[in-house]
Amino acid sequence: MAKCHRNDIGSIALDRPSTATSSTGNNFRLWTAFTGATFRRKIFDAVSCGASSRHRHQLMQEMLNDTGSQSQPPPPTTTMKSVLKEFNDPKKADKVVKKPNSNGKSEKLADLLNLVETETAAETKRKVEALEELKRVVKELQVEDKERNVQAACRVRSLTKEDSEARMTLAMLGTIPPLVAMLDFQDSDSQIAALYALLNLGIGNDANKAAIVKAGAVHKMLKLLESPNEPNQAVSDAVVANFLGLSALDSNKPIIGSSGAIPFLVKSLKILDTNSRSQARHDALRALYNLSISPSNISFISEADLIPFLLNALGDMEVSERILSILSNVVSTPEGRKGISIAPEAFPILVDVLNWTDSPGCQEKASYILMVMAHKAYGDRQAMIEAGIVSSLLELTLLGSTLAQKRASRILEVLRVDKGKRVSENFGGNMNAAVSAPICGSSSSSSTNLNGKECLVEEAGMMSEEKKAVKQLVQQSLQNNMRRIVNRANLPQDFVPSEHFKSLTASTTSKSLPF
Repeated sequence: MAKCHRNDIGSIALDRPSTATSSTGNNFRLWTAFTGATFRRKIFDAVSCGASSRHRHQLMQEMLNDTGSQSQPPPPTTTMKSVLKEFNDPKKADKVVKKPNSNGKSEKLADLLNLVETETAAETKRKVEALEELKRVVKELQVEDKERNVQAACRVRSLTKEDSEARMTLAMLGTIPPLVAMLDFQDSDSQIAALYALLNLGIGNDANKAAIVKAGAVHKMLKLLESPNEPNQAVSDAVVANFLGLSALDSNKPIIGSSGAIPFLVKSLKILDTNSRSQARHDALRALYNLSISPSNISFISEADLIPFLLNALGDMEVSERILSILSNVVSTPEGRKGISIAPEAFPILVDVLNWTDSPGCQEKASYILMVMAHKAYGDRQAMIEAGIVSSLLELTLLGSTLAQKRASRILEVLRVDKGKRVSENFGGNMNAAVSAPICGSSSSSSTNLNGKECLVEEAGMMSEEKKAVKQLVQQSLQNNMRRIVNRANLPQDFVPSEHFKSLTASTTSKSLPF
């Protein structure tokens, strides 16, 4: 241990300095160069007594000797601190500084800048050319030449088919007024070109839709169809398509509805019902649906005799769901509910829709219509019961979608409450008489017993009649269900139910009914 101390202390005290160091007289300056942290570190290394300390001491001496053996004397600022720092800090790898190839990099940068400038210039040139073309089209529309107007309208139609920016730019340049003015031309080619140009201008652009209506296009379109001659079918289809697009904007719905468009759409729908142009038929239905969203248009729909036509059209699966959507909007107003209520066979048709298990959307919409009607009018509830709604609702609560089940349960609850009220009204007087009957055991017990027996017999007779009515209703509901199943299964009309089904019918009790 003593040897260790001698070696370490010697390395710290540097009592054997090199010749070069002694000759320069920097021995005391070496001591003064130590900081407190460095001195503590050296003390720790000295007391560690390891080969690393001796190795470090030898390396330090070699470094000092190498410094002293240089041809030029070390600078006066060389201290022990700098030597130790050089030894302790790991040597960092010399950074290889590559001389940049200034010519190559500058060429690439120049090429990149030139490319960007070229692309920007090309894009700007393209936009300028597109704007100039749009301006030329607008000028062609404003000249007093029918052929040039028709060509310009066709060009507007093609430019605005899939380009939303072109729609907005052309509207800002004033394309809409001359196109609306072209509707006054007498030839169908000009009318069709203007109609489809206006149609494309309004696609996805509410501002253009409002501007087209504001320019008086709706009245001009209807005027085209009021001519004494039979209107061109292509013109009629184009007008229907325009009403569909324009009616999508809420602010346009009351204007279009009050202009007389609804009777035209209903008439077109009836004509299209006998033809094979399914696209125009769907457009008319969708336009009527858009217009039915506004409550102010329901009275026009009722006056146009649309509700009976829609109810009779149910059954065509291609349009049934759209028809039920229109009726769902119609039923929201008193005028609409009255129109549905007075329509012939309205409730049997709607109740039959509840059995369309292969169309959940139709079941949900039909149940909504019936639910609103059941909540609003007692007479409608009676008509629903007579149409056999109870059995259909019971089936729907088990097999329908979640929304249809909720609506069917609500209707059943309304019918149950209504049935309870009617029963209490029918037997209210008899119940009061039974409460006011004399108590047995009084002075007139004989007469009391006779009256009590008569009351019990009468009450038993009433209850038996009620049970018979309920049983008859259950049997009727099951038989109606069986007939529907037979019809949907395309079974023979003379199909006879099995004995098992008859036994189920005979054993059913009033517990299966909600009331």
